[in-house]
Amino acid sequence: MDIKRVLTTVIGFPLIVAIIIFGNENVIDVFFAIVALIAIQEYFGAFEKGRRAKPIKWIGYLAAISIAVLRLFHMQSTLTDIDTDMINMMFCIVIFAVFIVFFHILNSGMKTNITDGAVTIFGILYIPVLIMFMPIIYSQKNGNILIWYVIICGWGTDIFAYLAGKFLNTKKHKFSKVSPNKSIEGCIAGAIGAVVLALIYTIICNTYFFTNISYIYIILISLLLSIIGQIGDFAASSIKRYNEIKDYSSLIPGHRRTYG
Repeated sequence: MDIKRVLTTVIGFPLIVAIIIFGNENVIDVFFAIVALIAIQEYFGAFEKGRRAKPIKWIGYLAAISIAVLRLFHMQSTLTDIDTDMINMMFCIVIFAVFIVFFHILNSGMKTNITDGAVTIFGILYIPVLIMFMPIIYSQKNGNILIWYVIICGWGTDIFAYLAGKFLNTKKHKFSKVSPNKSIEGCIAGAIGAVVLALIYTIICNTYFFTNISYIYIILISLLLSIIGQIGDFAASSIKRYNEIKDYSSLIPGHRRTYG
């Protein structure tokens, strides 16, 4: 048994649950902003370890902080369509970051190239932009209920895919060389698991919290969330393979991601 992994789960998971259940929108915004900064730091670190690119880190950090601050400030505004406007402004930050990246490349004396710039922009889109959709979901009507679908589908996909790979006596059909330990069977089992857990959660919400969530709608959404989560997992694996590293870091003990 991996003691570090157990301790991390025992301590970390209840903390995340407590933050989402008892935290207000300000707490949720700050929490995911911190997650985004840690994640983009590890993303940049992967390319530095592999020496395949030199990300322009200060632009990435500045963009991540700007998006987080924008979210905190904009949440207090009186605009009638906060979420749409927030999304538009996030992408304005990305566009502005693109111009800064090119300006930096032009004035770097060839010390920074287009690959470094592309890695930087992709990191901004891949991490802070996507992560900050979590507090946007939370701010919706019944957002404290809706946000759990993202978490449940991600967790369910991982657990059921792992169980399928470990216990099913079937011949594995490799899904992709990007992550050779993942099989087609595991991907399918993960998607099914996400749908099942999402439906159970929906039954609980409709029964005890008097929501009226469509089960058909949830089947489609949870399937989509599972597919998106698996694509994200493959993206993370492809970054590691490209940089020829085994792990991103040991920041979270027992949860360093390996090839696959």
